[in-house]
Amino acid sequence: MGLAKPSLLNGIKGALYGARCPGVQTLFLRKTPHARIVTRTGRGAAWLARLLWEQEVVSSNLTAPTIFPMNPLPDIIADEAQLDDVITTPSNALCEFITQISSPLVILGAGGKMGPSLAVLAHRAAQTAGHQLEVVAVSRFSDANAKAWLEERGVRAIAADLLDNDSWVGLPDTENVINLVGQKFGTTDNPGQTWVINTLVPAAACQRFKGARIAALSTGCVYPMLPANSGGATEDTPIEPVGEYVNACLARERINAHQADLHGTPLAIIRLNYAIDLRYGVLFDIASRIHAGQPVDISMGHFNCLWQGDANDMIIRSLALCETPARPLNITGAATLSTRETAHELGRLMNREPEFAGEEAETAWLSNGARAFASLGEPSTPLETMLRWTAHWVQSGGRSLGKPTHFEIRDGKF
Repeated sequence: MGLAKPSLLNGIKGALYGARCPGVQTLFLRKTPHARIVTRTGRGAAWLARLLWEQEVVSSNLTAPTIFPMNPLPDIIADEAQLDDVITTPSNALCEFITQISSPLVILGAGGKMGPSLAVLAHRAAQTAGHQLEVVAVSRFSDANAKAWLEERGVRAIAADLLDNDSWVGLPDTENVINLVGQKFGTTDNPGQTWVINTLVPAAACQRFKGARIAALSTGCVYPMLPANSGGATEDTPIEPVGEYVNACLARERINAHQADLHGTPLAIIRLNYAIDLRYGVLFDIASRIHAGQPVDISMGHFNCLWQGDANDMIIRSLALCETPARPLNITGAATLSTRETAHELGRLMNREPEFAGEEAETAWLSNGARAFASLGEPSTPLETMLRWTAHWVQSGGRSLGKPTHFEIRDGKF
């Protein structure tokens, strides 16, 4: 058999590496009573990954990747213990990548919605790969349970108020930083605090870790709202922030980028849109309203989302894509989803007919993740799986974090 072209091999390897279970990403359409929902699913095919690499090794002497055994995704998620296990189970791609990270890996703002699971995911990837890596989670940890949860799972947790200049002195030196610090909700009531957290902390982080690679979280809301059929904003789309929160996020990006230029710090600006957990997120918000017999606001008629485990995986691996000048990177789901059609599908799964409020606008905050997919692979958790998990979680009374996304808000007033 002749060798495949390098570009084809690289494309296939990218898809394989992005999957939780190594395999080809297969596009399929599933008909529902109300819509066709486009999803992508990873099929276990470690043998194909090995075959492709062996074909290339013949001519290039590259090292074949290690295929780490992975558990298949469950049909449902029964409780929080299982949920945390699923979210923090590393992909083959992450297990391969994590061996390139020298100790320690420092995660700033690790006490929020994504931080704890991201830190434990990195730790589990290192354990799976047999790589000695200390993962350090830094946060105020106003919730002591979050700090204890991390420490029980092998992550070193440091309680620190990053608005206090003295707090930076005690943090360990590192070559790799993930900065999740930011504030969104409460901006309308206390805009000054949002600006302080979203600007002063990034500046201090870039000063303290000027010699490190930094992956810094931002939001896809810095882009203008675009039509649903546009494919979403790319990293080259001109910025048009709406509302005080989004302007503070843009300021955070600009300060990060300026400091990176000043110190020659490799930086990736992660424009996320939207990560979901079963305890929060757009799907949870929609399903909860359906279950409670409340109307679903469809003012924001379309959205993107991806599983939090996939988002965390891609954020960690984005350290390899840090550059000077700063590199913006959209991390989001592969499809543009209709709010109305998603609600119908969740209603079908819960045996409830959704009600609606508002009028669908022609535009929405939508992002195009093609550039990230080319390097990191597409998110591997299928939409139909996330919908099934969410419907079961809400119906069975699964816990909520009490942090609605307010994704339907169009004026940026959070």
